[in-house]
Amino acid sequence: MRVSVSWLREYVDLPDLSVDELERALIDLGIEVESIVDLTGTVTGQLVVGEVLEIEELTGFKKPIRFCRVNVGAANGTGEPQEIVCGARNFAPGDRVVVILPGGVLPGGFAIGARRTYGRNSNGMICSAKELGLGDDHSGILVLPEHVVAEPGDDARPVVGLDDIIVEVEITPDRGYQMSLRGLARELAHALGVDYSDRGRMPATAGTAEPAYPVEVRDPVGCDRYAARMVRGVDPTAQSPEWMQRRLTIAGIRSISLPVDITNYVMLELGQPMHAFDADRIAGPLVIRRAVPGEKLTTLDGVTRALAAEDMVICDTGLPNPLAGEGEGMPISLAAVMGGETSEVLPSTVNVLFEAAHWDPAMVGRTARRHKLFSEAAKRWERGVDPALPLVALDRAVALLTGYAGGTASDEVLDIDHVRARTPVTMPVDLPSRRVGVDYPPARVVALLEQVGCTVARGTDRLTEDPGEVGVSAGGGETLAVTPPTWRPDLTDPADLVEEVVRLDGYDHVPSLLPTAPPGRGLTWQQRRNRAVSRSLAERGYVEVLAHPFVSAELADRFGLPADDPRRQAVRLANPLSEEEPLLRTTLLGPLLGIVQRNLGRGLRDLALYEIGAVFQPRPGAGRPPTMGVDRRPTDAEFAAADAVVPHQPRHVAVVLTGELEPAGWWGPGRPAGWADAVEAGREVLAAAGVPPERVRVRAAAYAPWHPGRCAELLVDGTVVGHAGELHPAVLAALELPRRTSAMELDLDALPVPPVTPAPMVSGFPPALIDVALVVDDSVPAQSVQQALTEGAGELLESVRLFDVYASAQLGVGRKSLAYKLTFRAPDRTLTSEEAVAARDAAVARAAERFGATLRGG
Repeated sequence: MRVSVSWLREYVDLPDLSVDELERALIDLGIEVESIVDLTGTVTGQLVVGEVLEIEELTGFKKPIRFCRVNVGAANGTGEPQEIVCGARNFAPGDRVVVILPGGVLPGGFAIGARRTYGRNSNGMICSAKELGLGDDHSGILVLPEHVVAEPGDDARPVVGLDDIIVEVEITPDRGYQMSLRGLARELAHALGVDYSDRGRMPATAGTAEPAYPVEVRDPVGCDRYAARMVRGVDPTAQSPEWMQRRLTIAGIRSISLPVDITNYVMLELGQPMHAFDADRIAGPLVIRRAVPGEKLTTLDGVTRALAAEDMVICDTGLPNPLAGEGEGMPISLAAVMGGETSEVLPSTVNVLFEAAHWDPAMVGRTARRHKLFSEAAKRWERGVDPALPLVALDRAVALLTGYAGGTASDEVLDIDHVRARTPVTMPVDLPSRRVGVDYPPARVVALLEQVGCTVARGTDRLTEDPGEVGVSAGGGETLAVTPPTWRPDLTDPADLVEEVVRLDGYDHVPSLLPTAPPGRGLTWQQRRNRAVSRSLAERGYVEVLAHPFVSAELADRFGLPADDPRRQAVRLANPLSEEEPLLRTTLLGPLLGIVQRNLGRGLRDLALYEIGAVFQPRPGAGRPPTMGVDRRPTDAEFAAADAVVPHQPRHVAVVLTGELEPAGWWGPGRPAGWADAVEAGREVLAAAGVPPERVRVRAAAYAPWHPGRCAELLVDGTVVGHAGELHPAVLAALELPRRTSAMELDLDALPVPPVTPAPMVSGFPPALIDVALVVDDSVPAQSVQQALTEGAGELLESVRLFDVYASAQLGVGRKSLAYKLTFRAPDRTLTSEEAVAARDAAVARAAERFGATLRGG
């Protein structure tokens, strides 16, 4: 939110503060300051008021160019008209403009000089609001209104507001009341100990028995207050006053028309979003209800939006709606977010219906995210708006409109009020001291809470057996019954009140003491295993990424998962960040492949990525979690009920490879990544996790989203723990990924606990190296043959490694040759050739027994 200090001074008696002092006061209140800019120093040199005397249209150029003679008084030292070339066309002779003379510097370091351009001399520049740093409007230069008192040559800084200080703050989601001049003024008054004017508590015209316009609220939960008032006979040509336009521009809001500008101005002033209808464009009574799925509405931004059942809409019953039924009317406004085109205020509008309401923050937040429509009104509604403001806002808007555009305000005021009274929050008076470790006397606690606007009643609490229970006193001492003000919907629990006491008393009064770290036994074995796996992959050239765990509902179809695949059963978020990705992932590959897509789109073709993270598997038959407050510790039964709903979250590891694994260069050709590299990554993960090779098996499998002919499943002790291989071509096409992209995913939590690793026995005796080539059927996995050799060779076998695969017509159709290097060694002696050959023969015999393997050439 951006506001000027001069505007703030109308609400709070600010002393003369430097920029640093103002920033410190806001920060001490817990408000994040984006920037504070003293506009006086943003433009250097002579910035003066000029009067346009003559305009000569220059022709023969690609765009319209005008040669202007501008009276700048004696500011140029000669009193002669200043010659300036300008491309804007929104001014005429006689208009007063803002001119920066040669030698001046505009915001951003843009120096202005005298030069010859378009065949004419140009001495200075006529400025737009954007060039002066006053807003984003660059469509034309800044023309001063007629009522501004300024002569040619006068300093233009106070005329356009460049003698002010602009404050931009970032408001946290729980403090919506700060998104207004009213809220910021109250906060600064607390920080500086000065008086302020709360215009939100001014007397207002009460609702009347006869409504200003017939309105029916069908859903008092989504809209618990709706107020409206009519102004008839306004001057449609009336313009917003210059001071209002300037303040809106500083806040980043474009000036549209006087009625619309007034609604935006009141929103910034009080924090109450409003809407203005053209009353003559409404055909019948209004109905406020939930939308019917399938209904559509064209909002003020020109976008036709399909409405959802949760959206609140304002409907004109004078417009028939076959989809919703008789008497429901057509939607003319997306409530609390943006109005519709059919009832918007036009340049010809003479009868204005002002609306001020109070909407459900959760509904507004979901609607804004669903439609990707984060209007200024929606930002305030989802953070919380004071339900006591509608009538005050209506009075303010009506007074402004009748004051600048004439017209007659109706005596009838509509006020449909279903707002519930705030429930008092019970808090021990010593709770802030106990929680923060600073002594806050009871009188100080009460004073600070009343300063916030709370109503505080003091009493005596009961004795409790649990001194740690929040919300009661340890010894039956004094308690406070605190009723938060209407503008503070964030104050719902004792912890919120404690935070307010600490914030207003000053965070600097809280000592910075680090707690003593409790003794521990280091990392758990799961943490050590995860780190070992991550380190192993990183050392082999993989790059770790961290993906969001959210996926779309269409991902399972894109992966080609069978209808009964358990990975289709995903947890749906109650309030997703994006409606396009409302589910929690059941496999790491979805978000990981999304990262691959993003990198490919940025020109990175050779990728080897990995992620270690949790997947989410819903518990069968899990219902809704129990509702638990923060006023006490949950019971064991509540904990158990909550745990029964929390999805199972095993930790997985996944890798994706695409492009070249070994780059090409002068040293030779590169090597593309393939399915075998994904399988090898699985072996490396299992080795790093402490699983002995003899307990690992790799065999062919068919498992989506992998290619059924190039997919392997990884087994540990006969249990499948993961899959690896090349992704299915249909999956690659659906995700727009390169051919031969390969991946591996493995369940780390399914691996056995790593055993205690004994110190390795290092033998000083020489090894016996023997190579064997075995001929087997094509369908026999090399890993299975290797496992048979290991079992048959016995304890003398130190290692076995596949180094060649060969097939030819001489071997026969459907046959292949697998060549292994066997290393034999004894820990206590040098092996004889007979012992080594006997061990080799035993290994070959086991392979022959299990797979019918024969020695090649023998």
